[in-house]
Amino acid sequence: MTQSNVAAREAAAVIPPQMGPVDSAGKPRYKLGPLYVTLPLANLALYLVWMGVGSFLIPMQVTAIKGHNDPDALKNAVAIGAALAAIGNPVFGQISDRTRSRFGRRAPWMLLCAGLGALALIGQANAKSIGVLAITWGAVQFILNGYQAALTAAMPDRIPAEKYGIFSGLVGLGIPLGIVVSAYTIGGIDLSKLGIDGIVGGFDGKFQGENGYYLIAGILIAAMLIFVFLSPDKSSKGMPVEKFNFGKFLSNFWVNPKQHPDFAWAFLSRFGVVAGYFIVLTYNFYILMEYIKIKPQDTPSTMGFLMVVNAICTVIASIVVGKLVDRFGVIKPFVLGSGVLAGLSLFIPMIWASVDGMTAFNIVNGFAFGMYMAVDMALITKVLPRGEDAGKDMGLINIANAAPQVAAPFIASWIVDAGGYEAIFPVAACIALAGSVLVVKVKSVR
Repeated sequence: MTQSNVAAREAAAVIPPQMGPVDSAGKPRYKLGPLYVTLPLANLALYLVWMGVGSFLIPMQVTAIKGHNDPDALKNAVAIGAALAAIGNPVFGQISDRTRSRFGRRAPWMLLCAGLGALALIGQANAKSIGVLAITWGAVQFILNGYQAALTAAMPDRIPAEKYGIFSGLVGLGIPLGIVVSAYTIGGIDLSKLGIDGIVGGFDGKFQGENGYYLIAGILIAAMLIFVFLSPDKSSKGMPVEKFNFGKFLSNFWVNPKQHPDFAWAFLSRFGVVAGYFIVLTYNFYILMEYIKIKPQDTPSTMGFLMVVNAICTVIASIVVGKLVDRFGVIKPFVLGSGVLAGLSLFIPMIWASVDGMTAFNIVNGFAFGMYMAVDMALITKVLPRGEDAGKDMGLINIANAAPQVAAPFIASWIVDAGGYEAIFPVAACIALAGSVLVVKVKSVR
């Protein structure tokens, strides 16, 4: 009997009978058909919150509260939320790992967190000060990272290894599709660059305030219900669970880099790539007004157009690269390629400070980010220390998404104070490139 067969039999032994047949790796078999739609849809709803609220509604809300563009106020409004996100993801991930119910380990937390997150969004819609905005956004980030922890665990829980590439690409579609929906509904999309007069969407600014929050909250609830009921989890009632020990609960948040070096290097690689992305994204609204010199009334639709350009390129690259990963079984070359391309793209606005320059930047950057999103989840899933702790481990690795969002506003603010908005781009380029290069240290993945 081969070592892989032994491992499969041992893994299958911990699967309770009601979870049904298992695959060659001992993972319960699920119907993949619904997940091709419900998983990216649930991720879309999540990123509609992160992109729609984070990129559009919060900068607009900060400007409305302060009466002018205030980078420091924006930094204060978003930093608390990102810090709580870094805490929430691994906490909820580990709790969901321990959950035993007839609805599975993840569904109860998706239901609870989506409901509470929607209520927090409604509260944020009515924030009238930077302090209240920071607190409510913090609550949204903390709660919805519980939703994200449960959702991202679906891939190691349910998807067979030979499908990691295509599903990584589908999950990665959440970001560009979230951008497109946000741009269309909140900012509108200025089509003048395509030779077409007028703005598509935008709805005369109807969703550039409280209504935008209400719309996003409703979409979040709808997507969660579709995922939970059309692609239900299997019962976890028969799965063994260790007696709760608070000390061990806390210690589980540490993954020893000496014992699991690939996990550590993958974490650092993701941290760098995401930090480079968010240093620019956090101040994107103000970059267009203060550096590119777009009129305030034209900024939402211009930003909408640029974000859609970026999203389309991201989608194309994500789908193509996802298929290539499954075909050739290699991941690291695409991570490296995405980092180099992202680094090069960030130099474009430095030498071409115009809407055309920003369009070129978003085309190249979109392809780079699409390459990365197509392989990111596949890479991370392959280096998880233990499959039974997938929720906790995915939560820990997701700190590499949240922690850069904590640091990015402060880093960007310091850069702007020291060298102006144009200095943001080379710093972000170096950080993103460094993150992608670190992937060569991951030895267990080709």
